[in-house]
Amino acid sequence: MTGFPILSVMLAIPALAAVACLFVSAQGARWIALIATLIDFVLGIGLWSTFDIGGPQWQFVENAGSLGVFSWKLGLDGFALLLVMLSVFLMPICIGASWVAIEKRVQEYMAAFLITEVLMIGTFAAQDLFLFYIFFEAGLIPMYLIIGIWGGANRIYASYKFFLYTLLGSLLMLVAMLWMVNFAGTSDIPTLLNTDFPVQVQTWLWLAFFASFAVKMPMWPFHTWLPDAHVQAPTAGSVILAGVLLKLGGYGFLRFSLPMFPEASAQLTWLILALSAVAVIYTSLVALVQSDMKKLIAYSSVAHMAIVTIGLFAFNRQGIEGAMIVMLSHGLVSAALFLCVGVIYDRLHTREISRYGGLAINMPRYALLFLFFTMASIGLPGTSGFVGEFLSLAGTYRVSTIATLLCTTGIILGAAYMLYLYRRVVFGEIVHDDVRAMKDISLREMALLAPIAAVALWMGVYPESFLAPMRSDVATLEARIARATPKGDSLPTPGKAPATPAAHAEARP
Repeated sequence: MTGFPILSVMLAIPALAAVACLFVSAQGARWIALIATLIDFVLGIGLWSTFDIGGPQWQFVENAGSLGVFSWKLGLDGFALLLVMLSVFLMPICIGASWVAIEKRVQEYMAAFLITEVLMIGTFAAQDLFLFYIFFEAGLIPMYLIIGIWGGANRIYASYKFFLYTLLGSLLMLVAMLWMVNFAGTSDIPTLLNTDFPVQVQTWLWLAFFASFAVKMPMWPFHTWLPDAHVQAPTAGSVILAGVLLKLGGYGFLRFSLPMFPEASAQLTWLILALSAVAVIYTSLVALVQSDMKKLIAYSSVAHMAIVTIGLFAFNRQGIEGAMIVMLSHGLVSAALFLCVGVIYDRLHTREISRYGGLAINMPRYALLFLFFTMASIGLPGTSGFVGEFLSLAGTYRVSTIATLLCTTGIILGAAYMLYLYRRVVFGEIVHDDVRAMKDISLREMALLAPIAAVALWMGVYPESFLAPMRSDVATLEARIARATPKGDSLPTPGKAPATPAAHAEARP
């Protein structure tokens, strides 16, 4: 695809389709959105298949020159490629999930989702600092509308909370960006990645970026907007929020905080590990007592994203690769779990766990798929969840055994709340007549869930497919941050050989 502006085309197709949706019927808007997202998915497969593993760091680069204060410069490395693929994979599934559920203002709804796709791809592909900021922040607008217009009964409160939390955090990041561009004389991200900012300033820059990315993740205690947003959002809104939008914070840490401010990242690793450990345990305990299925899965997202942050700030290959795999796995599995909730919500119009029970009797196909995604969320070996969590915790162990122990405890709690949820919804006797009348998943619903199950299984059985594209980028990042790598508490002291039994014997009088 040399010379073909594939990234600009992938941005233009959903943008034009969003405009077209506003001038057709509701059914026409559905088909336009589905076709546009499928075309982007096919182009994404083209990106994946032609990406040169081990080749240049930045590929598919497009530079249309300066446009005001920023440059229209796009490109992908291995990290961005995987997250773009996650975005274009989930978007047609979101359109399919909304096919029947959304009945009012369908044209505007489909347009909002298509614009969301534009902004997600643009965020991952932007190679100009201000272009990144525009895409990063503009993503708030369509999701704010999706929650506020098509959400639940308390949607206005949830949408305002979502918007204000994420916007306020990003204002500090903008100030930091202006200082960085003034210092380096460029807004080109690849150049800034190799710029050595003064150590005494790095801490302030790091904290400014942290204010934005910690809310986006979201990290504890900046997570309180997420359960409300998930509960009130329509099913597809929850899918794209958990599947991709939460990954913007992790991508920000990976792209900016670590390589641009390595010394500050090392100095403040204790803060990341402490907040992440609290998040894993606290939000897991909160999830354990939830009565609303969506809220339970929302709290589980906070716990899983904490595994991402400890892996990123482990300053080693295993941790970084594990964090990326957890992001991809969580994007798939949490999206599927929200779809599973949407399937039964569309039939009974309630998310209360106590209203269900015995679904294995009259919905066996649903029970089987729900079981698979439950096990993937827990991290069962052979699923995507296991690979990422194992690598991330293995990397973190080299930095902090205490943080690793605490986060592993949280994973055990995760198994408790997910299995408890599954038992109450699927097993037991059917008590309510309306539950007994529920039909098993349709072909459309199967078509939404089966591809996610296939990819989650593929990632668990053969993770090399997903590790290979980012391996050289991990090595580049590792080399960049090596000078600041914090000393771990699980490694022997350099230059001091561990004592052997023979040495002890010789030392005895």
